[in-house]
Amino acid sequence: MSALAPRRRPSFRLIWMLPAGVALLAGLDAGLLLLGLPAPIDGSRLPEVHGMLLVLGFVGTLISLERATALRRWYGYAAPMLLGLGGLFLVVPAVPLIVAKSVLIAGAAAFVVVYIPLWRRQYDAALLTQLLGAGLALVGAILWLVPESMAYVLPWIIGFVVLTIAAERVELARITMGPRAGRWLLVHSWAMVAALVTGIVLPDAGAVLLGVVLISLTAWLVTHDVARRTVRSTGVTRYMAACILAGYFWLALAGVVLLLGSPDTQPQYDAVVHAVFLGYTFSMIMAHATTILPAVLGISLPYRPAFWVPAALLHAALIVRIFVGDAWGIPAGWQIGGVMGVIALVLFVLTALFSAIHGTRTRETH
Repeated sequence: MSALAPRRRPSFRLIWMLPAGVALLAGLDAGLLLLGLPAPIDGSRLPEVHGMLLVLGFVGTLISLERATALRRWYGYAAPMLLGLGGLFLVVPAVPLIVAKSVLIAGAAAFVVVYIPLWRRQYDAALLTQLLGAGLALVGAILWLVPESMAYVLPWIIGFVVLTIAAERVELARITMGPRAGRWLLVHSWAMVAALVTGIVLPDAGAVLLGVVLISLTAWLVTHDVARRTVRSTGVTRYMAACILAGYFWLALAGVVLLLGSPDTQPQYDAVVHAVFLGYTFSMIMAHATTILPAVLGISLPYRPAFWVPAALLHAALIVRIFVGDAWGIPAGWQIGGVMGVIALVLFVLTALFSAIHGTRTRETH
């Protein structure tokens, strides 16, 4: 074994990825059921919990695990543990739904707690924005206690993923974005909170304001993000930049759709949900998987050109679903795009697993 490439043992933190993985697969299964298509598991309540499985059960667990790793305190792992457990409880019919929702609320509250010492350690605008984003996730989880409330929950969990990911981009590209980046990030963050609060009383006005904030935030990020230049590079650098820029496109599109008012029709709702949570959120996950997951999980996850396949398929799926299915009102486009999206995410997971396993074996032979 080479001294330059010592063997790394997987971290115990890999355990928290197991419930996150279950939440992801169950959420994709629920997506197929919502499309009116056959699915591996025909759970009666899976369609009802589809969104929160993916947003809090998977994405929330993933991000909170990364933040707990940065905190380096034992209590930080309560957040990914509770969010992961809440995701599992959503899947198990024997667990009352109110119990599963309550565990998610506890996980979201623990997630907020993780950020407090991180922010005290470094009074930074990006960390404050992430703390605010976690607070929005907590509000969304609490609102979900009310039956048939997903339409009211949606703006808050949009705020959670948008602010959290945007703040992480500012952290990673702080030098190129300049010293005022944190200030502009906070301006957009508080503007988003104002839009969400407005939406409680005036749903249409709140949606329009949220759309304006998303478009403005996206324009600012695209203008200052180094991805605009690194996309001309090669290899993993170009792959990451392409995923990031594609994510910005879908976030801006969601903002444009919200300018039409509260997404209370199926096509508008579907377009906003999938532009944000698939187009923006999963694009960013795909972009940073080969850099963040190795640091958090202690595994080798080298980039391979094969990662382009699920990334390209994901965006093709969104084009079919949103532009053909939602915009043109063709049901087949909605279903075909949905199935393509499920295949893209499963393929990405399989590609990552292959890369990690093959990467580990390669290191063991040197």
